[in-house]
Amino acid sequence: MFFAQTPDWTAMGRALVDDLLAQFGPQGLSEQQFSLVLVAPSPFGVSGFAHRGDWACYPCALVKPFHMVHALMALEQGRVTPHPDFDRALRDMILWSSNTATNYLIDCLTATTGDTILDGAEYLDWASKRDRLNHVFWQLGWPEWQGCRISQKLMGDLRYGREAQYAGEFGAILNVLTPMAAARLMWGLFNDDLPVSSQSYARAQSLMVRDPNSPYAVFPDYQLSEYLGGNLPAGVKIWSKAGHTTWTNDPKTSWFKHDMIRISARGHHPLIVVLMTNGRGLAAQHPTAFPAMGRLIWDRTAPLLTAPFPKE
Repeated sequence: MFFAQTPDWTAMGRALVDDLLAQFGPQGLSEQQFSLVLVAPSPFGVSGFAHRGDWACYPCALVKPFHMVHALMALEQGRVTPHPDFDRALRDMILWSSNTATNYLIDCLTATTGDTILDGAEYLDWASKRDRLNHVFWQLGWPEWQGCRISQKLMGDLRYGREAQYAGEFGAILNVLTPMAAARLMWGLFNDDLPVSSQSYARAQSLMVRDPNSPYAVFPDYQLSEYLGGNLPAGVKIWSKAGHTTWTNDPKTSWFKHDMIRISARGHHPLIVVLMTNGRGLAAQHPTAFPAMGRLIWDRTAPLLTAPFPKE
């Protein structure tokens, strides 16, 4: 684990989980279909709290910041030649959570395309290339990456052809992510803990900005008004990426709603929150629940975010 669960964070986190379940259980928040990770700088280095932080579930669009980091690494390493559509797809994948843009980047990064069924060595070669999306993060040596997989394309419906082959019988090899892995990536993006240049850090951070004053902020696809950042105090700065599915014709990928967010406010250390949930209530029936949970999380963690660092 890349952060310490101190007594103060543990006590606060456990009380917060109890309150979240009590307040939002009627709207569909379930003990077995919900996980929460909180991370912040502290006088002890990095502190935080994890509730079911190893819950491996369908991540929806939380895979997209991982593809963003991979894309920036590939550009720096010369594995991809920059071109306008690549840049446009990188922006739209994060800004609007475009699946079309994401799948285009996956093709560029792996030199694969999704189409008709393949056989034998031709399929094995294709699958090996697609697995590069996982290998990039295996090579970082993060314990939090254990059990994660992000090499499937993003679909709003069922899969066909080689995409269905690659997902396995009954979708046994779909994308899987844990909140701890998402929190580790979010921490790395803002704390120089990824193998990219300062220019790529700046680019990634700018792509993930969510501005409550933006004219786009009212649109659900901007992933702010109906997510954790939708009811935070005025003046906070927000960087985030959310994921959401309703019914996809596959129970294994349906009714998920997640968010990974970094919140910064004057006088507070920045807070990273990863919330992952599964259930029709939160995913489709209660759009104000996530903003209310975001505000509760911020209010409860704020006292721990104002602790002074030791003097040097």
